[in-house]
Amino acid sequence: MGLPASQPGTMAAENYSTVTEFIIGGLTNRPELQLPLFLLFLGIYVVTMVGNLGMISLIGLNTQLHTPMYFFLSNLSLVDLCYSSIITPKMLINFMTQKNIISYVGCMSQLYFFLVFVIAECYMLTVMAYDRYVAICHPLLYNIIMSHALCSLLVALVYIIGLIGSTIETGLMVKLHYCEVLISHYFCDILPLMKLSCSSTYDVEITVFFLAGFNIIVTSLTVLVSYAFILFSILHISSIEGRSKAFSTCSSHLAAVGLFYGSTAFMYLKPSTATSLAQENVASVFYTTVIPMLNPLIYSLRNKEVKSALHKTLRRKLL
Repeated sequence: MGLPASQPGTMAAENYSTVTEFIIGGLTNRPELQLPLFLLFLGIYVVTMVGNLGMISLIGLNTQLHTPMYFFLSNLSLVDLCYSSIITPKMLINFMTQKNIISYVGCMSQLYFFLVFVIAECYMLTVMAYDRYVAICHPLLYNIIMSHALCSLLVALVYIIGLIGSTIETGLMVKLHYCEVLISHYFCDILPLMKLSCSSTYDVEITVFFLAGFNIIVTSLTVLVSYAFILFSILHISSIEGRSKAFSTCSSHLAAVGLFYGSTAFMYLKPSTATSLAQENVASVFYTTVIPMLNPLIYSLRNKEVKSALHKTLRRKLL
């Protein structure tokens, strides 16, 4: 429907107020939960930092881990470290303050860098699936196909895609006019910010839906196709020990993929009114704070090479 005759679009545009800061609603407004949640997320963040920095350092210090698989894993840890750090420290501060204010520039900066790394996570997991496909389906050609040059190019493309996608989406959000300041969320994300706009968000919604859909569907289909070939190859391995080793190599990556794609698809590939705020917050918490903590644990607890490298590193440091 169009605007009433007495309220033309130009008049509405003139009535837009310039927002210079936002108020972050947070996860809860119940005072008795602030301290327990602060301690919980502080613990999660510490484990995330230690786990991901430890994984990056361990891979860098041990030459036995200087392979394409661990090169990609160290970059996944870097991505997890970055996008958790963009969200969690501000959330921890907000648990301890009465009025959770973030400037307009700070909000858009948080959104921009969050999108860079969350998109990069999608494509890094996809590159890791391709690496597993080559390792299991073409083991004799693995070192030739997964050359240092190709691995570096793939990682560079991951970050470039993240930067391009984030620039497009954040650029659209900057163009919106905001007449509300209370973000019903614990950080500056696209969907909560769109609800504060008093200008049309149709173009933004369509663009975000298609970009998110493209990123999630294309990358997840690539992962599924890679694992279809992997499964076919594993079923043709004659020895039980060989099958078990191949499944063990892939199971960690499959767990990481399932957790990440499940929560992001729930958030972005649905109508804006399909879920409650509580459900959205749970899904967001899962992929912004819990998954970055779980990834290094998933990859280290089920990986004999990582455990062996850790033991050797600890012995060198202690002796």
